[in-house]
Order: sequence, then C-alpha cells, then structure tokens
Amino acid sequence: MRHAEFRHHRLVQVYDAECTWGPDDDFFQSVVDETPAARVLDLGCGTGRLTVALAAAGHTVTGVDPAGASLAAARAKPGGERVTWLEGTSTLLPDRAFDVAVLTSHVAQFFVDDAEWARTLGDLARALVPGGRLVFDARDPADRRWERWNPVDSQRLIRLPDGGEVRAWTRVTGVRDGVVDFTHHYHFDDGEELLSSASLRFRTEAELRTSLTRAGFVVDRIHGGWRGEPVGRGDGEFVVLARAGALAPVS
Repeated sequence: MRHAEFRHHRLVQVYDAECTWGPDDDFFQSVVDETPAARVLDLGCGTGRLTVALAAAGHTVTGVDPAGASLAAARAKPGGERVTWLEGTSTLLPDRAFDVAVLTSHVAQFFVDDAEWARTLGDLARALVPGGRLVFDARDPADRRWERWNPVDSQRLIRLPDGGEVRAWTRVTGVRDGVVDFTHHYHFDDGEELLSSASLRFRTEAELRTSLTRAGFVVDRIHGGWRGEPVGRGDGEFVVLARAGALAPVS
C-alpha cells in the first residue's frame, strides 16, 4: 500500500510510536512561539504530535492532512480537541487566515511533481497573511540519506504502547532525477507483515529557493540543521524559513 504508515490503522500506531518528539519539534515550536497567539497551519500534520503541542502553547491551530486514519489518531490525543482538524490538501485553505504555516517531518518532499509543489506553495502563499511565515524541512540531497535506507542500516525495533514489538527496515527500490522510491517493511510479533511504499523528492537548495520565489515568498534563511548550522555542516537538512510577500495571490 502507498503511504500505509499514514493510512493503515495498525501502521498509524507504529508510526506514532516510532516518531516521538525531537530536536526538529523543538525548532518548529520555537519559531512559531516567536509570534504570540499565532494562527498556525500545520500542513501534513500526520498524527498531530507537534500540532497538539502548539495548541497547548496558546496558539490557534489548524491541522490538515489527506490521511483520515492519521487524523483519527491525532484527534484522540489529549488536547486534540483544541485543534481544528481538516481532512484534505492545501486546496482547502482559506485566504489570509494564518500567521505561520509549518510543514514538518519532511512533508515537503512528498510533493514529488514540480507542478504539485508549485500549487501547494501557491496555496500556502494565499493562505498566509502578508509577511506570514512559512517554515519547513527537507533533506539535503548532498547528504545522500537514502544510501542508509537498506535492510542493515535501517533495521530498528519499535515498541508499542500495548507492549507489542515491531521489527522494521527500509529498502530503496529506485533512484532517478532527484526522486527516491522506497518500501518500509514492518514485521509484527504476531506474525503479520505489512509494507508501505512511497517516493520522495530531494530538491537542491537552489531548486527550493527558486520555487519559493516563484510562489511569492521571500526566503529569510536556510539552515543545515536544527541548531542553526550552515548548510552542509548540520544534520543533512534544509531548514527553510520564508515569508509570504505582500503581493501573494488571493483567489
């Protein structure tokens, strides 16, 4: 199944158990907190780890995701009732409704097609107030992270809240023109095996900057890691901070 870790009820539980709070969440929250009582959009919010935390910090938060199973898990979290949850894509976003928009956990890379990425950035520019902030992360292709997505280096044991364990590993199935195809393998302790396939786009810094400029954003800075390191000297990341221009289109 494509993107099964977001859509299959059992794998959503595994994803939620594996993806716990980390330095990336600290960074995103610190950026959002620079705007007190902000109206925040979390696009591709998944199971809502950061989304719920931002609401608890006093922000007015909307979480948007196309995967209903992930949103169901997000709604069930303590504090989930403080968030407005929307099942869908950026096309649902109202105009000039948000002060800050975040795309976390490399959501930006799931927009493989350039036209789809451009449409998403256009929707975000429209949904943000003039000067509103856009913050997202994407892996730096120079880090070649996908080379570690193999059955040996990616082997991991995931412990579930109910005491169960899942053995997981990832295998790359194709690399072409900046796109990496891969499959996650999940082996449950009751014998069930589930697979989840996906593709990610690894854009260069120049490609990200060009796409943002074309959508009407002004790039403030791009870090290479979660502690503000220069590109190439951090965590193998592009941590992008941009602002919506005053002339961003409105529908």
